[in-house]
Amino acid sequence: MVPFRTLSIIIPVYNEARTIHQILDVLRELELINTIGKEIILVDDCSSDNSAAVIEAYAARYPALGLRLLRHRVNQGKGAALHTGIREATGEYVIIQDADLEYDPQEYNLLIRPILRGMADVVFGSRFMGGRPHRILFFWHSIGNGLLTFLSNMVTDLNLTDMETCYKLFRRDLIQGLPLEEKRFGFEPEVTAKIARVPNVRIYEVGISYYGRTYAEGKKIGWRDGFRAIYCILKYGLLAR
Repeated sequence: MVPFRTLSIIIPVYNEARTIHQILDVLRELELINTIGKEIILVDDCSSDNSAAVIEAYAARYPALGLRLLRHRVNQGKGAALHTGIREATGEYVIIQDADLEYDPQEYNLLIRPILRGMADVVFGSRFMGGRPHRILFFWHSIGNGLLTFLSNMVTDLNLTDMETCYKLFRRDLIQGLPLEEKRFGFEPEVTAKIARVPNVRIYEVGISYYGRTYAEGKKIGWRDGFRAIYCILKYGLLAR
C-alpha cells in the first residue's frame, strides 16, 4: 500500500465571502477512502471583501477541522496563492480546490484510487471524459479549453483531455520540487509542462463532474487569460527544452 495518511487541500481565495462556507461545509463532511486525513489550507489573496473574516469565524466554529488560513498583503493572483499553499503543505499528496463549487470534493476519492493502487504519482481530473454531470455553458470556452489542451499535449507529448482542469493531485515532493513562476491563471499550463518533464513520472487522468459558474455567478477567468495560457505553453513547454 502506498504511504498516504494526509491529503493537503489548497484553496486560493479572492472575494469569496458570500459562498466560501459552502465548500468548507462539503470538506467538513467529506470522508476520504482508507481513512486518509485532510489538511485544508486556504490562501486569501488580499480579498477586498471580508473573506478572511468569514474563514476565521468558520475555523473558530469548527476547530476540529484544523483550517489553516494564509494571507497575502497585496493581490498577486491565483497562481501566487497556489504557490503559497503548496509551499506550506505537509501531506503526502496535494490537491487544488477552487473556492467555489464548480468541482465536487466528493470526487477526490476517484483521483486517489490510482495513487493507492501504486499506479500514479499525479492524477488529473478531466471534465471531458466519463459519464459524470457537466453543466452546459459557453461554447467558445469549450473550444478554447480544447485548443489549449491540444497545444499543451503537442509540446509535452502527453495525451490529456483536460489540461486546464482545477483538479490536479500531486505527490507533494514532486510539486514542491517544481520552480513555479506563474502568478495568475498561467499556473495550469506551466505546472503541466514542468511535471511532464519529471523523470519517470506517472500521470493518470480520471473523469470528474463539472458544475460551472457564469460570470454573474462569480467566474473570473477571461479571454486575456487564454492568450496568457498559450504564451505559457510555448514558454514552459517548448522554449524551456
